[in-house]
Amino acid sequence: MTETTRPPHRIRIHAADNVAIVANDGGLKAGTAFSDGLVLVDTVPQGHKVALADLAEGDAIVRYNVVIGYALKALPRGSWVHERVMRMPTAPGLDGLPIATVKPPALAPLEGYTFEGYRNADGSVGSRNILAITETVQCVAGVIDFAVQRIKAELLPKYPNVDDVVGLAHGYGCGVAIDAPDAVVPIRTLRNISLNPNFGGEVMVVSLGCEKLQPERLLPPGSIPIVDRRGEAAGSDELDVVCLQDDEHVGFMSMIDSVMRQAEQHLVRLNARRRETVPASELVVGVQCGGSDAFSGVTANPAVGFCTDLLVRAGATVMFSEVTEVRDGIDQLTSRAATPEVAAAMIREMAWYDAYLEKGRVDRSANTTPGNKKGGLSNIVEKAMGSIVKSGSAPITGVLAPGEKVAQKGLVYAATPASDFICGTLQLAAGINLHVFTTGRGTPYGLAEVPVIKVATRSDLARRWHDLMDVNAGRIADGEASIEDIGWEMFHLMLDVASGRKKTWAEHWKLHNALVLFNPAPVT
Repeated sequence: MTETTRPPHRIRIHAADNVAIVANDGGLKAGTAFSDGLVLVDTVPQGHKVALADLAEGDAIVRYNVVIGYALKALPRGSWVHERVMRMPTAPGLDGLPIATVKPPALAPLEGYTFEGYRNADGSVGSRNILAITETVQCVAGVIDFAVQRIKAELLPKYPNVDDVVGLAHGYGCGVAIDAPDAVVPIRTLRNISLNPNFGGEVMVVSLGCEKLQPERLLPPGSIPIVDRRGEAAGSDELDVVCLQDDEHVGFMSMIDSVMRQAEQHLVRLNARRRETVPASELVVGVQCGGSDAFSGVTANPAVGFCTDLLVRAGATVMFSEVTEVRDGIDQLTSRAATPEVAAAMIREMAWYDAYLEKGRVDRSANTTPGNKKGGLSNIVEKAMGSIVKSGSAPITGVLAPGEKVAQKGLVYAATPASDFICGTLQLAAGINLHVFTTGRGTPYGLAEVPVIKVATRSDLARRWHDLMDVNAGRIADGEASIEDIGWEMFHLMLDVASGRKKTWAEHWKLHNALVLFNPAPVT
């Protein structure tokens, strides 16, 4: 059946909901009748809500069995329900929350699944074998970009077992209040990105020389697991730094030659590495959504949530994030905390971010974008309910503050802003070796440092962006696949991508976004 001949179709999440979303491509016109007798009073775009009952002014609007707003006027059955006819609820308080009250039965272990990864001396496993060049300050970014292009053209062909060379460019390092308390966030973020499992323990730094973020402050002695040429732990704490302001550099090409000379030493060691069979428990997966729409919480994110449970059952680590996009469901998360201490850490991160927004005189409502609203998400409450389902059903076993590195298995909450670029950057710092990104409106988002699997929420997006989307979760809404089907498909795809057997579309086209460090400290 084609979409043009498909009968009017709507999706209701929970029996208590008094709204449903229109699923047909292109939406449905006023006067359209559903098989149960519901007739549209208004033209309703795809993904937008239709009232299933008469709503009086002030009545609660319920989706996901959660109040997502209150009617600003009477809305007869069949009306289009959108952000301009709703008042958003106040944010839930952080006191009196349910603490570790949900005790789901233990998930059965999922055994026997493996992938081919690069085992590191510190025990982590990479899905790619990349030389990363750490930059202490934005001033050196142009030089590193020039050097990386030379390295790729002249050196990389000699080292076929190395997948790529990337410069870790960012906007930090100088002109900042480097001693402010919150400066710890960008500093530890960049430090931990430099130690991402996909970089094989090879740390190379390029410094300008006069910046506030000196190499020794970024990577102090003891912060780098030093490895020798056999991949075994070694005793040296010496940091490999190229400083552009050193007297030895006479002219631009002297700087480039120095970077290339040091890079080749790292390439030699990386090229000696080989993939080996490792259990699926070595996956460290970050899940994120961006360019979200009303289908995100119906198709892609529930499928990711099912896959999250599979990964946890396999002993892997999964991180979900985006403080603003879980804040309105904080009670759901504290109740799923494995311990009261985990719940307390989650509340701590919510409170810290509430204060951060208050300092900027904005609130959580600023999160929802014009594209989110065009895709049917009326406000952050509705968006949050669809975002949380990426976390699946497993107990939450740990919480990371922004920029911290994960050190445990299971389901972990990594606190980040909801910005795609900042969230991805912080998940890199947390230690992911694979990234899953769901989208309804569409985005060419990618990361140079880890593979990004892109999941479309709608079949129309998957059709139009056929060479950008890796998985079409829209088949769930079309009735062609179940949430479980797509979840398993993603699980197997992750193992193939992590093994290097398959490349994502973002890798194929070499699409990636710049790193954006979260810097809540003042800029001077």
